[in-house]
Amino acid sequence: MLTLRWGALGGAIVLCSLCGCGGDAPDRLRVEIRTRGLSKLAFVIAYDQGLYRKRGLDIELFMPPPEFDSGIEVRGGWLEHLRRGSPPPFDIIVDGGTPMIVNIVTNASAPDEVILASTDCSVRLHVIGRKELDRLEDLKGRRIGVSAHMRTTTSFVALLLAQRMGWYPVQDVSLLRNGHHLDALRSGRVDALIANERTFAMAVAEGFPVLADTSSWGESIAGNSVRVQRNWLDNDRHRDLARKFLQASAEGLALFHRDAELATDVLVRWHGLPIELARTAYARGASFPRKPYPCYEGIRKTMELYDSNEMRRFEPEHFYDDSLLRDIDESGFLDRLYE
Repeated sequence: MLTLRWGALGGAIVLCSLCGCGGDAPDRLRVEIRTRGLSKLAFVIAYDQGLYRKRGLDIELFMPPPEFDSGIEVRGGWLEHLRRGSPPPFDIIVDGGTPMIVNIVTNASAPDEVILASTDCSVRLHVIGRKELDRLEDLKGRRIGVSAHMRTTTSFVALLLAQRMGWYPVQDVSLLRNGHHLDALRSGRVDALIANERTFAMAVAEGFPVLADTSSWGESIAGNSVRVQRNWLDNDRHRDLARKFLQASAEGLALFHRDAELATDVLVRWHGLPIELARTAYARGASFPRKPYPCYEGIRKTMELYDSNEMRRFEPEHFYDDSLLRDIDESGFLDRLYE
C-alpha cells in the first residue's frame, strides 16, 4: 500500500510540485539535509515519492551535491546558497543530534535548537585501516581521519574508540579533520578513518581492512535527527507543519524498511551510487528504528563523551521535544505504516 514507483505517477507528483494542481496552495517549508548519509535516506524517499506534497507541504530542499556524477543535484537551493556564501533561514534541519548538542554547548552564537525525531540512534560506522594494519590496537600513536568538525558523528565514534581502548584522545592518537575520505587513506595522510556507509562500501571494494564494525559495540549516539529552533516551534502553525513533516518522514522511513528495492533505487538515482555499492550501503540501515523517537540514550552518551563545565549546566531533556511524535504514535499512525 505504501509503495510508489518513479514513473508516470512520480512525474505527475513533481509536475504538481512545480506548477500547482489546483486547490489550496501547499505550505512552504525550507528543509536542509546536511549530508547524503544513509540515515537521511528516509527523507529523500519521502521527497522522491511525493509524501510531503500529499500532506500539503511544499518542500524547498537544500542538500549538498552528490559525490558521484550521476546523482541528482538540488538546483536553485543548495548550490545557490553556496554561491551566496550565507546560509538561508531553514525551517527544519535534518542532521546529527550530537553535532547540535556540542555546538549549543561550545558555541556562544549557536541557534537554540531541539530534536523532534531521530532515524539513527546506534553507533554503526566502520573503522577502516591502511592495508598493512590488522587490529584496532595497531592504531595507538597513529592518525585517525574524521570529518571537518570535531563535533560530528565520525569524531564521536573516534572519541568512543579511544574511550573503549583506554586511550587519551590527544596523546595516544591523532584525530585529523577532513580525513574521512578514502583519498586520505590512499595517500597515507591518515592511518585509519571512520567510514560512513558509502565510504565503507568503496573501501571494501578496494581491499582496505575493516578494523572494527562499531555496530557490534552496542553503543548509543544522538544520530541523524529532525531539528528546529525552539522559538520556531512555539508558533501553533509551525507545530502543525512540523507534525505533517514528521508524518511524511515516518512514511518514508517505513518505505525504507519495507521496500529494499525502492530504497536502493533512490540511492542509485539520487546519490549516483553503483548498484552493488548501493546494496552494500543499504544493508547497514537494518538498525534504524521503526519509530523515530529522539535518541534518549545517545543524548546522554554525547553529554558524557563531551563532558565539560558548560555541558553540566544542561539536562538531557533540554535538547529534545518528543511531544509531537508521541501524539502521532498514540494515534496509531506509526503502527499502521507496518501493517
